[in-house]
Amino acid sequence: MSKEYYKIIVNGEPFNCYKSMSLQDILIYLDINIQSVIIEYNQVIVNFSQFQYIFVRPNDCLEIITIVGGG
Repeated sequence: MSKEYYKIIVNGEPFNCYKSMSLQDILIYLDINIQSVIIEYNQVIVNFSQFQYIFVRPNDCLEIITIVGGG
């Protein structure tokens, strides 16, 4: 059984992922805290509540911005 992959761009770098991955799956795979990021998906900011429902397509572009608190 072969797995199908898509090539997408994550923060300007090529990234191969399974074709069935959602934005949430990608964040989990990259070990990124889902609740402390902003995602720009193909130049559109995505609401946190939609991460699990948006599935990547070939050549999609993601910008992952991590929110860091401090004082």
